[in-house]
Amino acid sequence: MKRAELTEKILDFKRDNGLSWKLIANEIGGYSQIFIITALLGNMPLPKAQAAKAAKLFGLTPSEEKLLSEIPMRADGVQTPPTDPTLYRFHEALLVFGPALKEQLHEEFGDGIMSAIDFTLQMDRVSDPAGDRIKITMNGKYLPYKYHEPRDGAPATGARPV
Repeated sequence: MKRAELTEKILDFKRDNGLSWKLIANEIGGYSQIFIITALLGNMPLPKAQAAKAAKLFGLTPSEEKLLSEIPMRADGVQTPPTDPTLYRFHEALLVFGPALKEQLHEEFGDGIMSAIDFTLQMDRVSDPAGDRIKITMNGKYLPYKYHEPRDGAPATGARPV
C-alpha cells in the first residue's frame, strides 16, 4: 500500500463515522492536534504508541500500522503554487509578507534561517466582534549560516550578538 492510499482510507473512515480531528487527536494522544493531523495526512511519522492507537481507532492492518510510523516522503505530490483556496492564501501570505519577515529576521538575528525541524506550529481561533480571526504561530529555532574556515577573528557564523 502507498502512503497516499492509507491517508485516503483514514479520511474515508473519519468521514463515514462523523469524527472530528479534535476527537481523533484526543483518542491517539501524546502530541498536539496539528501534529496528529499532519501525521495522519502522511507528512510526519507517528511514534509506535500513537500508531497503535490510530490503528485501533481506524481498524488498520498491522502493515498499515507500521506504515504510519515510517518516515514519509513529505509533501509528496504537492502542487506549487497550490490550487486549493485555503492553501493558496497561506502561500500568498508568505509571498507577500515573506520578504519583510526575512528582512526583519536578518536584522534581528543575522544571516540564518528558521528551522522547520526544531519547530512548533499552533493555530487558535480568536473571537472578534467583526468576525472570528485565525491566529497561527510558527515557532522555529534560529539556525545561523556557518561561514567556512574563518580566520583572523572573523565570525564563524552569521548570527548577530544578543
